[in-house]
Parts: sequence; C-alpha cells; structure tokens
Amino acid sequence: MTVLTQTRCEPGLGTIPETMLAAVYHGQNDVRLETVPVPEIGAGELLVRVHTCGICGTDLKKIATGSHSAPRIFGHETAGMVVAAGEGVTKFGVGDRVVVFHHIPCRECYYCRHKTYAQCPVYKKVGVTAGYEPSGGGFSEYVRVMDWIVEDGGVIRIPENVSYEQASFLEPLNTVIKAIEILAPTSDETVLVVGQGPIGLMLAFLAKRAGARVIVSDLFSQRLTISRRYGLTQTIDASREDTVDRVREMTEGRGADAVILAVAGNGLIRPSMDAARPGGRVMLFAQTQRSEVTIDPADVCVDEKTLLGSYSASIDLNEASAAFAFGREMDLEGLYSHRFALEQAIEALNLAAHPQPETMKIAIQPGTRWGG
Repeated sequence: MTVLTQTRCEPGLGTIPETMLAAVYHGQNDVRLETVPVPEIGAGELLVRVHTCGICGTDLKKIATGSHSAPRIFGHETAGMVVAAGEGVTKFGVGDRVVVFHHIPCRECYYCRHKTYAQCPVYKKVGVTAGYEPSGGGFSEYVRVMDWIVEDGGVIRIPENVSYEQASFLEPLNTVIKAIEILAPTSDETVLVVGQGPIGLMLAFLAKRAGARVIVSDLFSQRLTISRRYGLTQTIDASREDTVDRVREMTEGRGADAVILAVAGNGLIRPSMDAARPGGRVMLFAQTQRSEVTIDPADVCVDEKTLLGSYSASIDLNEASAAFAFGREMDLEGLYSHRFALEQAIEALNLAAHPQPETMKIAIQPGTRWGG
C-alpha cells in the first residue's frame, strides 16, 4: 500500500493520476508508447514527476541489443518535481525541484572502500523505476525513487535559478568529471579528445578547464563548429585529415600526452593509441560493450603507454558536479539540439540511435504535458 505524507501535486496542478504515459521497452528495437499505472511509493521513497530526461547512449545500446528482460522503462538522466513523499522522508518535500541519480553505492563493501563505486553490488542495483523492473524510468511522466537513493545522496535539489534542462546533465556530467580526474591532465600537457558529441565536448571542456591544451576531432564539421562555441578552437576534421598525423604535426612529432576516446567504435582504439606519445595515456570512455579488440602490446610495454578506463559516476563527485552545473560554468542545456514531448518519445529514440551531423543531446520532456 502506498504511504504518502501528501497526495496532491504542487498547488493548482491537481491530484496525482492513477495512470500515465510511458515509452515501454518490449525487446530488441521494440519500444512502444503505452498507458501504465503511476508507480506506488513506500516509506522513505519519493514520487517525482519528470520534466526532462536526456537520452543516454547506454539506453540506446540496451534497446538495440535487447540485452535486458522486458517490459522495462528506461531513462536515467532525470530532472523533475517531487509530488509525493513516503513516510519518514525529511530531506525533501512536495514541490521540490530535483535531479535523481539511479545508482548509489553502499559505501561499505570492498569496492566502495577502494572508491571503485561502479563495481559495488548495491550500486549495480537500479533504485529508480516507473514500473516493471527498476531501469531508471525517466521516459515516463512519474518515477519512484527508492529509499536508499533518497537517503544516501541520490536526490539533489535544483536551485530556483537553474533550469530542469541544465540540471538534467548532472549524472552524465559526474561521469565526465570522474574520467578527467582519473586522467589527471596538467597545464603542460596536450589532450586529444576523439569525438565531439555532447559527452566528448564536455570531456574536452573539462580537460581545458584543468589547464591542458586541448585538441578535438570529429568526422562532422558541424560538431566542431559547436565545439568552437565552447572555446575549443583547436580542431581536426577527421573526414578530411588523418587525426594521428595531424596531432603529431601539432605536437612536434610526439603525439598527444593524453587521448580520450569518446566514441563507441572499437575500431578507433588502435588509432587512439597511435595518437598518444610514448609514455602517454589513453582513456576509453565509451567502450561499454564487451568485445575483442586488437592492440599492439608493445605500445604498452615498449612505448610505455597507459590504457585507462572510466565507467559511470562517483558518489564522491556529486557535490562537484552540482556546483559546476548549477554555477553554469558551462552552458549544458545548450548541448540539447532536439527536444521531444513524451508523445514523441519513439521519434526521439530513433533520432538518437541514428544521429545526423547536427544532432547533439536529445531530451524527452514529459514536463510539456503539464506546462513546465
């Protein structure tokens, strides 16, 4: 049975309905708009009405590969408003504008003690759902936020002067800050970022913010134009130039001190290794699907190059991510190239899965249904 401290939405917006619209995954490349029950909440939990949910590449991979059991509702870059709070919730109340993280670690296990939070068994459990199996659920009108997410730092209040769109970047921003901290670029280094989609652009922006000289490359000149708007002026059009050769020309023949691969294609791992100088570092950021690739082991042994990886977010960086986003150090909402109402969710997912040169971040915005 649902346990609520309040059963009404923000004043003037009416009662919480019994059903809602959602984009429901039914298997490989099969997502349907359906009417489903609004999730019930229990003690310690929140019901959040979704305003904006960004589409993440991991959502698209799950849909394209059919890797998860069905039915499910995906979407985990969620910003919205608290419309109900379960018994015992004291940190948040109805009307609070919040960002919701779908993973929060236990902070006690072996992996948490070593700050490898993404490997924590509790972290791997999704704590947000719109119904069915917990899968994030942001591609719907309402999500249920489970108690350990609410209690342990997985819900962050949005300041009044910050838009839902800006705030919806908090989770992907956290993952990017984590990768930059692992890579640890310095002011006397050159960093090459391969790929200038929204994630690659954020990685490049933060590497420059850390003081490094940053070079960015992409096959689409339109994306490089967007990067320049964010102060990333040293660009390589990979459709016209060989990125490895050009980077060496720009670094006195050595190669980049560090390379970040922000494109999912495994075929770019070897060129990224080639673009790094001897003793340099290569960060894999988008290689989330398991497969076999070929690298030259002498790159690691003889040339002393270091191959690094970074996956998902860190609870330790939630405050830093919020400070960066809410302080508008970067115009994150400006990375949204397309915004779709929930009724257009299938179209939004199709565009995200088949991006055009001008396509950047895509938002599904259930909030348009209630005028937010």
